[in-house]
Amino acid sequence: METQAFQKIYTKITQITKATCSLHATGIGYNELAVVHGRLAQVVKIIGDEVTLQVFGGTEGIPTNAEVVFLGKAPSLKVSEDLAGRFFNAYGERIDGGPPVEGEEREIGGPSVNPVRRRQPSELIATGIAGIDLNNTLVSGQKIPFFADPDQPFNQVMAMVALRAQTDKIILGGMGLTNDDYLFYKNVFDNAGALDRIISFVNTTEDPPVERLLVPEMALTAAEYFAVDKNQTVLVLLTDMTLYADALSIVSNRMDQIPSKDSMPGSLYSDLAKIYEKAVQFPEGGSITIIAVTTLSGGDITHAIPDNTGYITEGQLFLRKDTDVGKVIVDPFRSLSRLKQLVIGKKTREDHPQVMNTAVRLFADAANAKTKLENGFDLTDYDERSLKFAKDYSNKLLAIDVNIDIDEMLNTGWQLFKKHFRIEEVGIKKELADKYWPKE
Repeated sequence: METQAFQKIYTKITQITKATCSLHATGIGYNELAVVHGRLAQVVKIIGDEVTLQVFGGTEGIPTNAEVVFLGKAPSLKVSEDLAGRFFNAYGERIDGGPPVEGEEREIGGPSVNPVRRRQPSELIATGIAGIDLNNTLVSGQKIPFFADPDQPFNQVMAMVALRAQTDKIILGGMGLTNDDYLFYKNVFDNAGALDRIISFVNTTEDPPVERLLVPEMALTAAEYFAVDKNQTVLVLLTDMTLYADALSIVSNRMDQIPSKDSMPGSLYSDLAKIYEKAVQFPEGGSITIIAVTTLSGGDITHAIPDNTGYITEGQLFLRKDTDVGKVIVDPFRSLSRLKQLVIGKKTREDHPQVMNTAVRLFADAANAKTKLENGFDLTDYDERSLKFAKDYSNKLLAIDVNIDIDEMLNTGWQLFKKHFRIEEVGIKKELADKYWPKE
């Protein structure tokens, strides 16, 4: 980076830790960027005239007389329609070999929207995945995480949601992606011809982990431009928030802050909320919906990361492998969308709530039958049928590779009821059964 006349340059560092260095400087702003010994850094603390900088690449080998150049601005992103279809790194620099983006420069990490300026979410976001649309319908302006074990194919699910979701723009924030994951996203988006509405900010495992902290801010700055300035519906996909939180803990540990639960920083809740609370439905029609992935270590849902996430978000989606059908499904018992009642049966067909509840109830009957079987008890005829229903339900509706629209999901549900049960066994309101029960 070339230095310009008005930039402040210092050459006396007073203290160096593993991740930070401190010096005396005046007229410096919080979050301002600097270059320390050729490495990018950011102001994280100011006490009087003592300024502490977080060095993104680590401080190894930086001498105390190193040159520190303050750039006079916080990290920013140039926003315009040019962003669409492009791949950028955590600093918003292009990594796809395309032309530079022209546009208005905006600082990242601004405040979230004043509650008075928000509207209650009321628009359906269809993903084409029945385990989501049928049982855990998403609403524009919602924030919801996938809780998944690290070996679950959550990147594939995110890519599917990106291709199928009926929104104007999709923004992917990839944190700690392996090169394979990065190329997977790139190829999927390329081959689907969907690149024109997808914008990706990527930090791979080869980049310094601390850079991950910029990725959600970059993604959300782009999202705010399209939602606020262009009144578009924007879906933000963040993967993987556990790696984001790990980066937070690396920084706080290196800064010698006392860790909180599970060695996470005490600020974890507000750090996560700062990101998730950017989800919003605007009165003018624009919206930002956030779907994130939080990987669980050993399925532990009480770990500080999923625990704090659960307080902030509006539900969660659980992926698990259904051993009966050998497919990954969206688990109907552990998944929940807290806002679905705002749209089901209102923006979708009238029979939606009944089909959803009935199918999950029959799936639960099958789970009970399975327990009886495992414990050596005899099964009734109804038990046998509920087990067959459960397999069909997993295969045709819950599996993540099912891609159909909501009306087709509802029709499939009715067909499965008829195939395995008598009309009086499913317990659906008579007027709905009369109307939708499949005729011979």
